[in-house]
Amino acid sequence: MAIIQKNISIIILAGNEEKMVIPCLKSCNWVEEIILVAANSTDKTVDFAKKTIPNIKVVKTIDEYNKNFSKWRNLGYKAATKDWILYIDADERITPKLKSEIIKSINSGDIYTHYVFPRANFFLGQRVKHGGTYPDYVKRLYKKTNFSGYKGVLHEQPVVIGKLGYLKSDLLHYTHRELSSMVNKTIVWTDTEAQALFKSGHPPIVWWRFIRMILTKLYERLIKQNMWKDGQVGVISAIFESYNTFLIYARLWELQQKQNQKI
Repeated sequence: MAIIQKNISIIILAGNEEKMVIPCLKSCNWVEEIILVAANSTDKTVDFAKKTIPNIKVVKTIDEYNKNFSKWRNLGYKAATKDWILYIDADERITPKLKSEIIKSINSGDIYTHYVFPRANFFLGQRVKHGGTYPDYVKRLYKKTNFSGYKGVLHEQPVVIGKLGYLKSDLLHYTHRELSSMVNKTIVWTDTEAQALFKSGHPPIVWWRFIRMILTKLYERLIKQNMWKDGQVGVISAIFESYNTFLIYARLWELQQKQNQKI
């Protein structure tokens, strides 16, 4: 019988993830406390979670789609009762090797108060290694006494003090599973990025900036960072990211035009 870790709370963030939540939970079912933050979830994510982990804690929230990650992470933090907090998204998986390294690290009595993991990303079902996709370090494991939650909207950051440690085992991340979801996320995130640039007082956008930004991003990912080595998926990802860049600045231009019309 597997030993259940009693000093870790795993917090899982999930929206409509009925297709992903069960394997995620199964990769986390080695701790005593699992908390599911169901953000704007309208499918069977919560039902599947309760069937998989009967004693799971569920925290529900309804707000703007994909714009409150700090809030969602903090809801889980407030519900956690253990000495260590581990954050996982529904499209991520903890491998047995990573699990063993986590347990060994937090029980070793070392000086580290929080840890980062290398994250192995999968785009459109394929493992990618170039274009800045690996090791893609993410901070996810915190000693609760040194951690006080997250702040920020777009790129949320942990508020933590102490010494940072690095784990070697990969956290698996099955992101961008199909093109339709990539497009839907782009609609939300490019708006948020544009709003942030607008509020920071970004200089007026001129026509040549669109071309420069698209070509710069494409060259950086595809050539400089060798994303072409990931084959068709790498090329699709590089072009799609360039398209994202175009949308961010096109939306920023639109915001600036609306402001000028009010003057």
